[in-house]
Amino acid sequence: MKLLEQIKIGNYTLKNSMVMAPMTRSRANFDGIVGDNTVLYYTQRVSAGLIISEAINISKQAIGSPLTPGIYTSEQISAWKKITQAVHEKGGVIYAQLWHTGRVGHSLVKNGEKPVSPSPLAIEGQQHFTSEGMKDYETPRELSIEEIKNIVQDYKQAAINAMEAGFDGVELHSAFGYLPNQFLAESVNQRNDQYGGNTENRNRFVLEIMQEMIKAIGSDKVAIRISPTSTYNSIIHQNPLEQFTALIEDLNKMPLSYIHIMNVPFPADKFPLYPANSVETFGKLTQHKVIANCGYTKETGEEELEKGIAKLISYGTLFLANPDLPKRFELNAELNQPDRATMYGGQDQGYTDYPFLNQ
Repeated sequence: MKLLEQIKIGNYTLKNSMVMAPMTRSRANFDGIVGDNTVLYYTQRVSAGLIISEAINISKQAIGSPLTPGIYTSEQISAWKKITQAVHEKGGVIYAQLWHTGRVGHSLVKNGEKPVSPSPLAIEGQQHFTSEGMKDYETPRELSIEEIKNIVQDYKQAAINAMEAGFDGVELHSAFGYLPNQFLAESVNQRNDQYGGNTENRNRFVLEIMQEMIKAIGSDKVAIRISPTSTYNSIIHQNPLEQFTALIEDLNKMPLSYIHIMNVPFPADKFPLYPANSVETFGKLTQHKVIANCGYTKETGEEELEKGIAKLISYGTLFLANPDLPKRFELNAELNQPDRATMYGGQDQGYTDYPFLNQ
């Protein structure tokens, strides 16, 4: 089974080709510090070839949702050290996913500060979870060029902090409508300066972040996640084929660990210019190893690897509910079903109490 075959990523030989996808679990405290139950949560799932952490806020400004972790204070870094050390002691490899939510947030979560965005355009047709329940999205504040440059440096510092915390690499969360993705999309980015107005300018923010992180922590330790067809968080691309082809061509010039492609379904009648399959369309263009993501099963994951474009498959809810997922795939064993009511927030229930096969 290809899913269980070893594979090299960066400087690491992974025990299999199954990746634990990044999943927000909202189990940090109000200061963005993860606790001992998070140490257990990750070490339970160390049979994954690669673990990608939940999205980690790179700064105070980056926070969009309550009880999500950060990596910008010494206390936060120290808490992550416990996790990376425990994962390494059990033979695991773990990358940090670095996160700035941009306009996907609310002032109730940000101590009264408004969310920021490339342009002052609110998310429509959705609400955001806050400490006071679900709220309509606010119109974000447009970032100045100086602020954009500062955020690029925040990503650089977060990558440095991740190395100090013991992570093996970092993944830029440039998908699913968060800040880097907002710069890539015309539906959010309506700037007419060097960060907007055409494909090259819309890609600039992401490419500057990647370049700075590589300079800071070295070759083959930096990766990126993209979602060319996701329409979540009011993201619409006028020509994703042109946009992401140009992005990948520039990423090909960089020494990356991998490119993580979310193959998000979309209504084809509403978006006729969208490629039917992001992994096939954009995976063929990259010189880097491809991790394919979005709703894969054992069977469809194996089929994807057989095609030869993707080299690894990442699993989200299946790893959430099955800490020993590779063993279950190997034995064709029954899978635990995820409890959606306990995915976000709470304590150990739905977090560290999913049974292993031998329990």
